[in-house]
Amino acid sequence: MAKVIITAEVEDAAKWEKGFRTHGDLFKKMSISKPIHLGTNDENEACICSEPDDLDKYMAILNSPATAEAMAYDGVKRDTVKVFVLDKEMNV
Repeated sequence: MAKVIITAEVEDAAKWEKGFRTHGDLFKKMSISKPIHLGTNDENEACICSEPDDLDKYMAILNSPATAEAMAYDGVKRDTVKVFVLDKEMNV
């Protein structure tokens, strides 16, 4: 199962996190049933790591108007969003 990491610059990290935590219904629609890991830094950058059950559904909703609206509400600088799909493993 793939994991998805998303990074972005945000206007205010504390405001972003507070808003992000209110979007549970949207995440359920994205087929996320496991905890989402998130973090921010002092430079107002945010990162999340999630593990969707259905990657195609996740990506479709990620690119939807509902997600764009949620990101705008949370203060995400949309042009800085980067998406990484971790679909490979390396054993050490």
